[in-house]
Amino acid sequence: MYNSYQQPSYPCYGNIPGYNTYNMCNSCYVYQCPYYCRGVSYRYENMNMNMNMDLKDYGPEPFVINIEEATRQNDNFRTALWTGNHLQLTLMSIPVGGEIGLEIHPNLDQFIRIEEGQGIVQMGDRKENLNFRERVYDDYIFIIPAGKWHNLINTGNKPIKLYSIYAPPQHPYGTVHVTKADADAAEHNNDY
Repeated sequence: MYNSYQQPSYPCYGNIPGYNTYNMCNSCYVYQCPYYCRGVSYRYENMNMNMNMDLKDYGPEPFVINIEEATRQNDNFRTALWTGNHLQLTLMSIPVGGEIGLEIHPNLDQFIRIEEGQGIVQMGDRKENLNFRERVYDDYIFIIPAGKWHNLINTGNKPIKLYSIYAPPQHPYGTVHVTKADADAAEHNNDY
C-alpha cells in the first residue's frame, strides 16, 4: 500500500532534492513522481528541462507522463505508449509528404491530437468518397468514428507529431513501427 510519509521505494536518481517547479517531485528529478517512480525514466538533465523519456508500452499499469514532450520526442512512425484492455495510446511521427494511409476501423473509435505540424484529414463512408476534408494544425484534434474510412496527409515542411487514442486497442501490446513500411507489413502479416 502506498504511504505518503515513506520515502520512495525506488532510488529516484539518488533521491536528490529538487525544486518543485513544473510539477517535479520534491525528492527527485523525476517528472510528476508521486513518490512512486516505478523506474520510468523521464529525468530532467539540466536547467533547460530537456527530458529523456523511455518511449515504450507502459500498459496496463497506472501511468503519468508529459504527453506533449513524449509526442515531440517520438521519431517512429508509430509507438504504442500505453495499452490496456479497453484503450490504447500511441505516438506517431508522419514525415513531410507522408500519410497515415487510407484505413478503416470497423469496431473502434479514434481520437487524434496534433502536437506539431500540419496536414489534411479526410474521412468518408466509402474509400472512394472521402467527403469530409479539413486542414489541421498544431493543437488540433479530430475524432474518427468507428466505420469511417480516413487518412491524414502531411502538407507541411516538418514531420507531424501526434498522439492517438484507440478505444478499444488497435495494435498489439508493445507495438513499434519505425517506418510506415514496417506498419504496412505488420498489418498485412497480422491482419489487425
